[in-house]
Amino acid sequence: MSAPSNPFHVAASHIDQMRQAAIYADDGALPARIKALAALLWSVSSRCEPCIAHYARKAVELGANREEMAEMLAIASTMGGCVGEMWALKAFAAAKTAGSGEGEVACCPQ
Repeated sequence: MSAPSNPFHVAASHIDQMRQAAIYADDGALPARIKALAALLWSVSSRCEPCIAHYARKAVELGANREEMAEMLAIASTMGGCVGEMWALKAFAAAKTAGSGEGEVACCPQ
């Protein structure tokens, strides 16, 4: 299979490679599940609904449990007030559907 030639697809491919190295790899100081939870926190902060769904599911896939997600999303609620709480609840809803295939959306289209 040849490499994508569309500039957007090339950029998306590079972003995915960065995600693999910076978030999903377990070879750093932090485990991948914690890095995925941090990406989820950032997604809530930026109010990116597709990102929230993606990173909530990815965190669960990487082994984050309900208690870890609750603590991380409590930070989002605390730092974001009522708006942060609303987006944190969206993240919890997305995590509940992890692995079901329901509403699967990638953070950034490729």
